[in-house]
Amino acid sequence: MRPVLKTKKLVAILFLALVTASPVWGQMTENTMMPMAGMMSGEAPVVPPVTGYSEGQEILFLHTEASDSEIAKLLTDMMGSPVLVVPALAKVPKETLARVYVFTNGPKPAGPMGPLGFQPDVFESPPGFPGYSPLRTVVFVTWNDQASARILKSGAEVRESLRNGDLAMEQPGVVVNMPMLTWPGGRR
Repeated sequence: MRPVLKTKKLVAILFLALVTASPVWGQMTENTMMPMAGMMSGEAPVVPPVTGYSEGQEILFLHTEASDSEIAKLLTDMMGSPVLVVPALAKVPKETLARVYVFTNGPKPAGPMGPLGFQPDVFESPPGFPGYSPLRTVVFVTWNDQASARILKSGAEVRESLRNGDLAMEQPGVVVNMPMLTWPGGRR
């Protein structure tokens, strides 16, 4: 046997031995990708999920970047995970943004809360709905009468409360990247 063929055969045998001995490689098929964790050194960062509402259902999402340094600090302090300041997000064309409603007063639930200590954020346009974008323009909403304050769970409920004069809104021009992990009818 020629030395080159012998070397190729030895490499093939070693590769087969590695594939069948390794739990990750041994389970891979032609449609499976190698896990990224196996390619990285050290621990992968953990970004804690945040609870919110969309279309009447509880969802999970992340805060990753914000256009405003004060909002980024507030979200960083809230979650214990850094939210990066990216001022250029505020210059993203408005038609590419979806809304997130952030409550400045109202009910303080026993469970998950929004960044200001009141009910969780409410998202319009989740994935699969017209206008979905992970980039969200922040809309602060304030109950005009605390006695009528209640938990709202959809953009439609927030818009109706605004039309009825129950809520006032402020749009500070802040954009936050808030990709969803779960949403009505889906998950990553």
